[in-house]
Amino acid sequence: MPLDERPPAGPRGRTGASAEVAAGRWLSAAGWVVLARNLRVGPDELDLVALDPQHVPVVVEVRARSGPAFGSGTESVDTRKVGRLYRAAATLRRHGHPALPLGSFPVPLRVDLVTLRRDRLGRWQVEAHLRGLEPPEPGAAAGRRRRSW
Repeated sequence: MPLDERPPAGPRGRTGASAEVAAGRWLSAAGWVVLARNLRVGPDELDLVALDPQHVPVVVEVRARSGPAFGSGTESVDTRKVGRLYRAAATLRRHGHPALPLGSFPVPLRVDLVTLRRDRLGRWQVEAHLRGLEPPEPGAAAGRRRRSW
């Protein structure tokens, strides 16, 4: 089964999958090339792997909210999550992945965050696209869980 056709698990999985599709379409309309969705790299999963318009490889974390009850998508990403994204990006760069058209990436992968929220008609709207999340400092994940991006 292709990576982007893996069946989502439960209502949260379906919500996340539809948000990832919406984020991928939004990025594609902006000139990005989405290479993979839901890519497993060791114990981690990358929502999207894409090339930005300047052909820089980017890992894109997608966070979606159907309403304001649980805060913003940006608030839901802590230093541990960013650390896992960078760990997976480093592994992907070193070893490549058979599902990607490129072998090992010659440059480090950037990590971005795209947040979405449903509008009144139930359509996904991009709230923010934060480019180049900074990797956590060594030891920061243990002491400081939240960081404002």
